[in-house]
Amino acid sequence: MSKPMTMTQKILAAHAGLPYVEAGQLIEADLDLVLGNDITSPVAITEMKKMKENSVFDKDKIALVMDHFAPNKDIKSAENCKCVREFACKHEISNYYDVGEMGIEHALLPEKGLTVAGDAVIGADSHTCTYGALGAFSTGVGSTDMAAGMVTGKAWFKVPSAIKFNITGKPSKWVSGKDVILHIIGMIGVDGALYKSMEFTGDGIKYLTMDDRFTIANMAIEAGGKNGIFPVDELTIEYMKEHSKRDYKIYEADEDAVYDEEYTIDLSELKSTVAFPHLPENTHTVDEIEEPVYIEQSVIGSCTNGRIDDLRIAAKVFEGRHVKKGVRCIVLPATQSIYLKAIEEGLIKTFIEAGAIVSTPTCGPCLGGHMGILASGEKCVSTTNRNFVGRMGAIDSEIYLASPAVAAASAVKGYICTPDSL
Repeated sequence: MSKPMTMTQKILAAHAGLPYVEAGQLIEADLDLVLGNDITSPVAITEMKKMKENSVFDKDKIALVMDHFAPNKDIKSAENCKCVREFACKHEISNYYDVGEMGIEHALLPEKGLTVAGDAVIGADSHTCTYGALGAFSTGVGSTDMAAGMVTGKAWFKVPSAIKFNITGKPSKWVSGKDVILHIIGMIGVDGALYKSMEFTGDGIKYLTMDDRFTIANMAIEAGGKNGIFPVDELTIEYMKEHSKRDYKIYEADEDAVYDEEYTIDLSELKSTVAFPHLPENTHTVDEIEEPVYIEQSVIGSCTNGRIDDLRIAAKVFEGRHVKKGVRCIVLPATQSIYLKAIEEGLIKTFIEAGAIVSTPTCGPCLGGHMGILASGEKCVSTTNRNFVGRMGAIDSEIYLASPAVAAASAVKGYICTPDSL
């Protein structure tokens, strides 16, 4: 009789060709996809050149996305993209995405149908854990592991133990997936799930949209998680059928699976939550803020919150209102198709009439790259995923992580607030 396994452990066992695996076990697993971007891929390509075998294992199972400093912001970023472009051409990589087809990688790959339930995915970007929203095992790795993955189609893993998050209740109007994950990180800390699988379950999940789930899985790494993963339900299947032609496989945790810890999150009790500088665990609900936190900038976008639901929520807040004078509001749709949908729905018009600017899909501001760098002493409310010292610019600037609803309302008021205060 096999031992009980979590959802993640079942996927890893299947990809390692084993009947079962247990926490702490070292395994070699077959990969369904290897991801790199314009910052991490050049390093992997250089490493790959040092290997005896330097052809790719499967040109259809590698995705290279030019999203961090693209469109090229300077000569160095142009050289990086050129390096990846030439590599993609040489190896006939099917899933190469550059200007014109680009999008922020973790929004683009599910949209393109490249990741589905039951997959094992690695990416040379820490937020690769996003695809757990689809019921896949996905995790970030270093560029050397990416290089090995591109050549062999395999990766070594230490099987993670797990934490179970039982989601119950129904969220109130302005509470979204971002508030859920910020609440969790505030509760367990930035190392609370260190090298563990964060497994979400419970009847409250039905109230979370796919975009909510992508947001929650995306930020599993901010709690130290190896991955975040959601069960596959009708909504997941509907999403995969719409976006992908690939077969998917549903894995379910055994009822007697072992978890290191279990938490219950009642969505009906959650309030709009903000992570204060300089760690995602430094959370406060907006109603707990005693002194106004005045801002110079608001960023709505990124691999965490640049999807269509996020833009719809922000546009609803901006309707008939205007960004406060002295505040810069930058909106970044996460992919070209999201951008197009936002145009068709009139959201872009709403943003521009409200005094925001809209950028092509890019990671730029999130990591202090371009399109929204902060000057000394400036404060920014952002729907991105990290608020470390100097993350978005000057080392004495401050980043406050929040949902699109809070970021939009704060841009209107000029200080951090919820739409209810408008």
